[in-house]
Order: sequence, then structure tokens, then C-alpha cells
Amino acid sequence: MTQRILITGAAGGVGTLMRPRLAADDRILRLLDIAELPAAADGERVETIQASITDMDAMERACEGVDAVIHLGGHSLEQVWSKILDVNINGTYVVLEAARRQGVKRVVLASSNHAVGYIKEADGEAADYAFPRPDTNYGVSKAAMEALGSMYADRYGMDVICVRIGSCFAKPKDVRMLSTWLSPDDGARLFEACLATPKPGFRIVWGVSDNTRRWFSLDEARKLGYESKDDSEEFAAEVLARHGELDPGSYAARYLGGAWCGPDFNTAVKEAGR
Repeated sequence: MTQRILITGAAGGVGTLMRPRLAADDRILRLLDIAELPAAADGERVETIQASITDMDAMERACEGVDAVIHLGGHSLEQVWSKILDVNINGTYVVLEAARRQGVKRVVLASSNHAVGYIKEADGEAADYAFPRPDTNYGVSKAAMEALGSMYADRYGMDVICVRIGSCFAKPKDVRMLSTWLSPDDGARLFEACLATPKPGFRIVWGVSDNTRRWFSLDEARKLGYESKDDSEEFAAEVLARHGELDPGSYAARYLGGAWCGPDFNTAVKEAGR
């Protein structure tokens, strides 16, 4: 039986990395983004939709006939409050509500380490269900995403898994990412586990590879059946040669949110001019 998966934000960084990795002969990927999406390649089983996650009518149509939603859409960097509220928070509500209206039983939400950014790295391996301590407007939107997911799971019986993604890139870009990196292949393995595990209810899991320098728990992800096969340590010598060790007193070393906990991200002050 053919499975149809809706991926929002499919033209973004993580979406682009996941598109070929989540492809399967018995699966159709329905790709949605406000940006234009590349057309299907030869043999690729995809459907493309250009629409905003804030458009309820468009999202209902996008959710029609799908088996699950992977919600990657939204601003991926810090923004002023109005943009975060409209796209990241309201957009998540629209995605969940459209899925509910169309009878979609499973939604995977892309949360972030910035939902718990003010937790100190020195506190040890961060637990999957660490209480929200957002570091930015963006971090607040991810905490709100998790809260919305929890409500839709409890009130409407939807299976909702929130994946607190650390840093998903082809390879770690700096020393900090040696601790937070989720390899693209492991990302696909984790999303596959989220799609396949029976009756998960509501879960929060860390999206991270089993890095030697890992800061985040893998307990809940492993309960879903996720098995990491990658370790950022293979890039450590190259990254350290280029950047040197982290200053232990820096925001990057002290907090799960890294530099986002520092003064450069005083978004409200900058927006108000005071």
C-alpha cells in the first residue's frame, strides 16, 4: 500500500536534505513550501504544492489523503515577534488543525534546542523532556509548538512527536556542532522511526547523532527505534584545526542555545530601540 507523507518547509535546509533520503518506492512525498520547489526528477514520486503554512484552506487541501505530516516549515532563524507569531506559532496551529480536520493521525514537529536554550551545558546531558527555557522569539515558538502538539495529542488523540533538532547539516560547521550535530542520514533514520513506531502518543525526542561529544539524550529517540550510525568525531580534527577549541566562558560553550543566549539576540531591545 502506498504511503503519502506531507513535508512542510520542503524547500528549506532540512527539507532539502530529507527529500531524497525519505523517498521510497511505496511512498509519495507531498512537498509544500512558500518558495518554489524543484520539479520531480525521473523516477521520483513527489507532489509539489506552493503555499503558506498559515493558509488554512491550502493546508487542508495539502493534508487531504496523507498518512502523516512532517512539519519543517517556518522561520529557521530569529525574527521580530510579529513574524514569529504569524508563521511559526500560528503556522504550527494551522498545520495541526488542518491535519485534524482531514483525519491525519500522525504529525512530526521540528522543534529545536532553542526551546531549552538557557539550560547550561554544564548541567550534563540534556533530558528529552527538559522544561522549556527558550532563548529567543524563535525559541519561544518552538516551546509553543511543543505545547500545541501536546494539546492535539491529549485532546484529539493525535500521535505527535516533537524532534528537538540540534544542528542538521551535511557536516558540522563549527566546534559547537561537534556536540549538537544530526547527520542528514541519521535525520532520515529518526524521521523514519517517528513515522513507523506504533501509537507513540505525545513524545519529545532529541534530534542528534550519537556524537562522542554529544550534549543531548538519546533515550526517547531510541525508544522509538532510532539507531544513530554517525558520529561528528570524524570531522573533529578538521573543525578544530580551523576554529580551535571553544572558549569555556563563551555563550557557545555554556548554554544549549549557544550564542543565541548572548546580547546579539536581544531582539526586543533592537526592535524597540531601547
